[in-house]
Amino acid sequence: MRRSIPSLAVVIVLALAGCATDEPATSASGPPAAGAGTGDQSKFFVRSDYDAELAMLGATATGPAGKPWEQVLNPSMVETASFKKTGPHKICFSNAALNNPWRQVGFKTMQAEVETHRDQISEFVHVDAEGKDQKQIADINDLLGKGCDALIVSPNTTATLTPAVEAACRTGVPVVVFDRGVETTCPVTYINPIGGYGFGHVGAEFVAQKMKPGGKVLALRILPGVDVLETRWSAAKLVFDRANVDVVGVEFTDGDPAKTKKIVDDYLQRHGTIDGVWMDAGAVAVAAVEAFQDAGKPVPPINGEDQLDFLRLWKDQGLTAIAPTYPTYQWRTPIIAALRILEGRPVSDPWKLPQPTITQENLDDYLDPQMPPLHYAMCGCTGLPGYPQRWK
Repeated sequence: MRRSIPSLAVVIVLALAGCATDEPATSASGPPAAGAGTGDQSKFFVRSDYDAELAMLGATATGPAGKPWEQVLNPSMVETASFKKTGPHKICFSNAALNNPWRQVGFKTMQAEVETHRDQISEFVHVDAEGKDQKQIADINDLLGKGCDALIVSPNTTATLTPAVEAACRTGVPVVVFDRGVETTCPVTYINPIGGYGFGHVGAEFVAQKMKPGGKVLALRILPGVDVLETRWSAAKLVFDRANVDVVGVEFTDGDPAKTKKIVDDYLQRHGTIDGVWMDAGAVAVAAVEAFQDAGKPVPPINGEDQLDFLRLWKDQGLTAIAPTYPTYQWRTPIIAALRILEGRPVSDPWKLPQPTITQENLDDYLDPQMPPLHYAMCGCTGLPGYPQRWK
C-alpha cells in the first residue's frame, strides 16, 4: 500500500536532524507529555514511513546539479520498457484543483515544462477537478477514453481517488501520481519531495525549541483526509507530545485568510497569549501573523512556507520563523517522468525529490523582488519559457 509522504526533503541549512542551535527542547524519542492536547494519532500515520523520511532529511540526492526536479533521493529504479511508444505523445493530467496559489504557481511551472518538450508532446490535456473527489473520478474516466499515451494524476484526496487510479492502471496506460498520493502501488511512479512527516517535524521542532517551556501552541491545519497534510500533522503531534508545551487548539482554516484571523483572534481572547503557531501549510501564514498584530500581541515563533508574502513579512518584521517547503518545482517532474517512461527508460519509484528549508540564515536568497506576493520561491522556474511574466 502506498501512502504519500509529502513534505520536506533535504534541509539546506538547518535542523531537522541535528543543527546544534536548533535541537528541540525534548527528543522525539522521549516519553510523551501528558495532556499535550493533540488528540489521537492520524490513521495515516505509518511509523516506518515516518522513520524513513526523517532519515532521508540528511540524504544526498543523485542527479544533475542545480536541477532538483530531476534529482532523486534513495533511488529505486523500475523498468518501463513495456510502455515504450513512438512519439510525439498525448499527455493527460487530472489535477485535484487550482484553488490556491501553490497549485497555480505549480501548474504554470508544469505548462512551461511542457513547452520545453514540444518535439515530444503533441498534445497536453489538463482537467481541473475543482477540489471535488467525484468530479476527479469522472475526469479520470473521461480521460481514459481520449487516447492518452500517459496519465498524470494529482489526487484530491487519498482514499477516495485510489479506486479511480487503480482503474486507470488496469487500462495499460502508464500512470504517474505526484504531490498527493494514493493507497496503491499500481502507478509506474509516485513523485513528491521527502514528505509530510519531514515538513511537519521541521516546523514543530523549531516552534517547540523557540517558544518558552510549557507555552501554548495553536496548530492551524487546512483540511482533513489529504495524506500530504495528515502526515505533516502526525509528525508535529509526535514533537509536541514529547515537548513541554500545551497544544491549546488544532483548528482547520480551509485555507481562508479571514477564517484564519478569526480563529487566532478567538484563541487570543480565550487564552490571553499564544506562544507558538504551527501550520500544516503556509498559504495563510500572513493572515495568522496579521491577527496577532491586529490584537496588539507579539507574533510568536511560527512556521510558514516559501510563499513570498510570508518571506517578505518575516524579513520586514524580524519574525522568529522557519519555512519548511513543498517545492513547486515538483510540478516539472511528472512531465519528465512520463516522457522517460514512454521512451522505455527506467525511473525511480518512488521518486523522492529534495525539499529544502528556508531559515533565517538563507532567507535573503529567496526574496525575489520582481515576483508577486503569492509566488512560491521554490518554483524552479527561472530558466523556463515565459519567466518571469508567466508567473506574474
